[in-house]
Amino acid sequence: MYSRFLRRLERCRATCSVTGAQASLPATSRQRRRTATVRQHNFLSYSALAAYGFVLIAFFCLIGCGRNALVAISPKQYINPPRQKKIPASTTALRVCSDPNNLPFSNKNGEGFENKIAELIAGDMDLPLEYTWWPQRRGFFRNTLREGICDVVIGVPTSFELAATTGSYYRSTYVFVSRTDRHIDIHSFDDAQLRNVKIGVQLVGDDGANTPPVHALNNRGMVDNIKGYTLYGDYKDESPPSRILDAVEKGEVDVAVVWGPFAGFYAQHHPGLLIKPVSPEIDLPYLPFVYDISIGVRRGEDDLRNRIDGILHRRHADIEAILDRYGVPRVGGSKNGNGDSAIKDKSTSPSI
Repeated sequence: MYSRFLRRLERCRATCSVTGAQASLPATSRQRRRTATVRQHNFLSYSALAAYGFVLIAFFCLIGCGRNALVAISPKQYINPPRQKKIPASTTALRVCSDPNNLPFSNKNGEGFENKIAELIAGDMDLPLEYTWWPQRRGFFRNTLREGICDVVIGVPTSFELAATTGSYYRSTYVFVSRTDRHIDIHSFDDAQLRNVKIGVQLVGDDGANTPPVHALNNRGMVDNIKGYTLYGDYKDESPPSRILDAVEKGEVDVAVVWGPFAGFYAQHHPGLLIKPVSPEIDLPYLPFVYDISIGVRRGEDDLRNRIDGILHRRHADIEAILDRYGVPRVGGSKNGNGDSAIKDKSTSPSI
């Protein structure tokens, strides 16, 4: 770069010297000299232009070739996601991944309804039941099911993307929970009463991710009415998620919006709570409040999934009895914790 600059400076000096010398030449000599200089200048200009044109043509040719090459190899640009390593399910035990402190679903003492369903399935398969205990929060499936230290998760959404799922064995909904003596009869997020009450909602994860009720309230501009409660809470306490329903009983909030199985179980042990299903089942454009629940296994474990599917179908009445015993409200006319019909007949019974 520096040497190129020196050459240009030298040419500039030479041109200045020639110009000064031309002043002392006769007119004819100056004309001949000027003509020669113009011709030389034109020649250099045309040469530079030709070179520039050549560079442009080469550039566009390269672009064209590159584009054709991209079109030719484009299918190879996609990187296939790494396949999950094949980890065969145990044939000597039903190995279940479960949360050790998450009533009414599960706990280490086997007191949750998912524990009872796991016992039913293991008994039908004539296998011992083995647990891997892990808090059911972020990383749960990565550290348990996908690592192969257990084979089954009782209770996942039917459309769950992190596991292969059976047919659903129950279908439940989010519900409004309030004290009966408050006479707050709310069924919908469009109910005018909601704008004048304090609403308890559950937040999922340490980052405070939003649940469907939070989205629905936010869409209606009612964020100032919300009081959030973490779904996880302090794991030293029994059933950490129950704090939100304690808040309803104590009057910290007027109404809470929680997942139905949790509310139904709590209402069995805390009389005086009113449970109403969220209506409609889907908040437009698409925010569902009703979910089908299945059993999950690792992808590729079709034999295990099909075997469990058969048990769910064959033992459907026994599973329904377990859900009734825990007050799990289901879409289809089942009972809530107070013995009243919690959910009207809005759909068919779970397809399993």
